[in-house]
Amino acid sequence: MDLELQGKNVLITGGSRGIGRAIATSLIREGARVFLTARGREDLNATAAALRAEGGTVEVLVCDVATPEGAYAAVAGAEAALGPLDGLVNNVGGSQGSGSFDVASASDWQRVIDTNLMSTVWCSQHAVERMKGREQGGVIVHVNSICGLEYCSSAPYTAAKAALTGLTREMAVDLARHRIRVAGVAPGSILFPGGSWDRRQQQDPERIAKMVQEQLPWGRFGTPEEVADVVTFLLSTRARWISGDTVVVDGAQARMF
Repeated sequence: MDLELQGKNVLITGGSRGIGRAIATSLIREGARVFLTARGREDLNATAAALRAEGGTVEVLVCDVATPEGAYAAVAGAEAALGPLDGLVNNVGGSQGSGSFDVASASDWQRVIDTNLMSTVWCSQHAVERMKGREQGGVIVHVNSICGLEYCSSAPYTAAKAALTGLTREMAVDLARHRIRVAGVAPGSILFPGGSWDRRQQQDPERIAKMVQEQLPWGRFGTPEEVADVVTFLLSTRARWISGDTVVVDGAQARMF
């Protein structure tokens, strides 16, 4: 199936590793051109080098899109490097440092909300301003989490991701008149080197092995590539009638809650 992504320009935030890197790889193989942002220069440059070795067009920018200034720099930089944006993937997120409602501090709430929700708001605002004047519009995909649809143990993270689920619906309706589609993906537990589950597995392998047995129906973690395939499809014209929905990519993990 031709996804008709050849020559499309896509900005991916948090694109240096894990799910973001897998999305970039998938898009490059479909002929798209990508602009990646991340806070860490070393990983970002290594990812860019690997993708260029595959023949891909890749540009990068070190910035923090969890700030309004960083989000603006990301979108403006992508258009300056590639040309008009066809797609935006809001992939930045994380629950580091947060906890249950009775222990999460004000700084925990602010950091997690800015990282998981406001980065998406700020990047999307700037991208929409550029997309809505174009006849072909554009596509925005939010990388959410099953925590945005079900219970998770981190109050700030659950709240931020639940807000992202609602925002996906609202944006889809509001932006349809501009021919801009908005969709989301909600991954379950995804394992990749340097990721949160990788760290937990190294710290307490027995506990994680028990968790995999009891909470993951397929008896394994998901992979970044399994999420990337869905994101790539959603960015394509083959998904042109999907807007406002968040696609769960978790191997039925959420059904175990």
